[in-house]
Amino acid sequence: MRGESLNGQLTKLVSELVDCGLTLEQARKEFEKQFILASLRSNNGNISRSAKLLGVHRNTLRNKVSTLGIGSEDVAAGRQAKKRPRARRAPTSS
Repeated sequence: MRGESLNGQLTKLVSELVDCGLTLEQARKEFEKQFILASLRSNNGNISRSAKLLGVHRNTLRNKVSTLGIGSEDVAAGRQAKKRPRARRAPTSS
C-alpha cells in the first residue's frame, strides 16, 4: 500500500467495506473513531491538543469520544502497540 496514492488506498478500502455490507453510517462512525483515536494516541491522550489539531472545540471532541465509546484504555492500548521493546542490558559483573 505504501507506493499507492492516498486516493487509491481509500478507494480499495471503501470497496472492501461496501462488499462487506457496511452501511454509510457504520463506516462513518468507525472512520471517525479511528481518526480520533489516532489523534489522541499521537498526543498522549491530551484532549485539548487533539481537538486543536482536529479543528474542533475540546468540548465537541469530549462529546464525540463519549458518543463513540472511546475510553482511556483504547488510547493506551494503541500507544502500547506502537512502543518498541527495549533492548535488555547485559548484566554487569562486579
